[in-house]
Amino acid sequence: MIQDHLDASYAKWSRVLLLLLLALVVCFLLNVSLGSVHITLEALLNYLTFRSTGNNSWNLILSNFRIPKALTALLVGSALGVSGLQMQTLFRNPLAGPYVLGISSGAGLGVALAIFLGFSAGGFLELSGIGRSWLLVIAAAFGSLTVLGIISLAAQRLKDSVTLLIIGLMFGATSGAIVSILQFFSQAENIQAYVIWSFGSLGSLSWTELSVFIPILVLGLSASILLSKPLNTLLLGENYAVSLGLNLKRNRLFIILNTAVLAGTVTAFCGPIAFFGIALPHLTRMLFNTTNHLMLTPLVILFGSILMLIFDGIAQLPGTEITLPINAVTALFGAPFVIYILLKKKTLNYRS
Repeated sequence: MIQDHLDASYAKWSRVLLLLLLALVVCFLLNVSLGSVHITLEALLNYLTFRSTGNNSWNLILSNFRIPKALTALLVGSALGVSGLQMQTLFRNPLAGPYVLGISSGAGLGVALAIFLGFSAGGFLELSGIGRSWLLVIAAAFGSLTVLGIISLAAQRLKDSVTLLIIGLMFGATSGAIVSILQFFSQAENIQAYVIWSFGSLGSLSWTELSVFIPILVLGLSASILLSKPLNTLLLGENYAVSLGLNLKRNRLFIILNTAVLAGTVTAFCGPIAFFGIALPHLTRMLFNTTNHLMLTPLVILFGSILMLIFDGIAQLPGTEITLPINAVTALFGAPFVIYILLKKKTLNYRS
């Protein structure tokens, strides 16, 4: 009887994952086909199957712009969704997101220092063949890693996750204050450069940058699946998890490190992208009615990729040459959804 139930459950989730995978392929193709230049579906399929499209300009657009942007959107959606899921489970807080530990604020501070104080270093980087885009990536990564190091040390000393959450929020507030002071004393063009970075972008990564971006996120997403069992145990509460033999400090550190790698990498390469990581786990739980991370994590990975591809398509304003900031689009949809969740459920149940 139990085996029959397990077989039925396995078959059900296999079908759900397969449907999501097919939806992801469709959304990927639609995303790549959108833009100011119309590319036929036949030409797109020919390109993806290494056949001739019959148009060199289409080949250039697909290889240098649309395919990298779609791959970026796919991975960003997965990474932010999983990061938010891990933070909400760890802190048992419906408003916890991938940037709750100050990772985004640390990255923003690093970029602000690079732009407002040391942007002239970009000249040296260009001479060395690195370029100014890498200057911002390196600055954001350095800021994220600095905050990560401090938070990791705190995680080893503190027993209470709520205290750790408050420390992360204070880092965010402090970083924001420093950025505001830097902006006050900076020139208009530097302020504009920082504001543009803060809008977020999915379309600025080259294949060289993707060669670093993709392996890091794939590794982080793979690690998130391995963390599913500890996350399920944490659903029962920290005290009960310890009584079941879970090494709380070690697993909490692993979860924080994995979240920081995923969210920090996205922020370093693409800028901050608001509300997506908070809203997506709630939406996934609602639609698929599960809190089991063994299923919830792959569901969030696939569903997050699909939604980010859709949001990127919306940001492109099909039929026009205008592209909206992806940060604005995700906030426009994500913030009202979070408000709806809180008003409807009032309290969120994280128990499986």
